[in-house]
Amino acid sequence: QVQLVESGGGLVQAGGSLRLSCAASVIIFNFDTMGWYRQAPGKQRELVATITTGTTTNYADSVKGRFTVSRDNGKNMVYLQMNSLKPEDTAVYYCTLSRGNLHYWGQGTQVTVSS
Repeated sequence: QVQLVESGGGLVQAGGSLRLSCAASVIIFNFDTMGWYRQAPGKQRELVATITTGTTTNYADSVKGRFTVSRDNGKNMVYLQMNSLKPEDTAVYYCTLSRGNLHYWGQGTQVTVSS
């Protein structure tokens, strides 16, 4: 059973920073794609960032240059460093793990950015 547990969310003022962490209950391999999605109230869930094979990253245009995704396979952890936060970044952030045809989600952590 794969479990993903996010932490690090909270309330921050615009321009501030937060670092989200995601702990996986299983060993993370280089071929796993790890990622972060978010869902704002009344909106569809959207991709924020992914990281594959250890170093290949992909970001939504809205977060490029502000967010950084990283992973530590030895610790089975994935991180999302969020800088220069904006009110429109307010959402529930979900950690994901994709392995072959299987896709797993965490329970989410709330990020609220005040103006």
